[in-house]
Amino acid sequence: EKYFPGKESYVPFLCGEESFGTGSNHIREKDGMWAVLAWLQILASKNKDDKKPLVTVEEITKAHWTEYGRNYYCRYDYEGVEKGADEMMAGLVETCKELPAKEMKGMTVKSAESFEYTDPVDESVSSNQGINIIFTDGSRIVFRLSGTGSSGATIRLYLEKYEGPKGDLDSSQFDVCKPLAELAMEISDLPKLTGRTTPTVIT
Repeated sequence: EKYFPGKESYVPFLCGEESFGTGSNHIREKDGMWAVLAWLQILASKNKDDKKPLVTVEEITKAHWTEYGRNYYCRYDYEGVEKGADEMMAGLVETCKELPAKEMKGMTVKSAESFEYTDPVDESVSSNQGINIIFTDGSRIVFRLSGTGSSGATIRLYLEKYEGPKGDLDSSQFDVCKPLAELAMEISDLPKLTGRTTPTVIT
């Protein structure tokens, strides 16, 4: 009430970017803490009888995929980009206007926009947080520009591909997301504008 008069009061969760997918008003930059606590709670709930064999994280995860499907994630980092990064992002903003409803490599674009976030507590607005391209099948491509590297700019490319419960749930995320990466190169013209044909890091 002292800092945000007239706003709803929130319990401060110790979570951050690795927030276990909960999405919440929380204390930022406590990376991993919330995810660790959440997984410990899940393991405890699945292992109430210590006379039975331990139910592992892998078993829980695969059971989840069998019921709900799997989201394959991959990230390409292009570090120390000395030229073309700003030009690429500006070009993507214009390209986004033409992408909705367009079919590309068998997928249809649902939406494409420059992401903007409004904090629900202090109503501060964070603009130009990245380019978000979402497809009708739930897949997406996200471009973000970061200045946290030691030199030059860092372009982060986030890739996500959804596979349903009856689909292939045991493939490598790198193989599954590679077609999305190729499409991202085509949309952004990253190699031509930056001179970078391969990422520094793939995770």
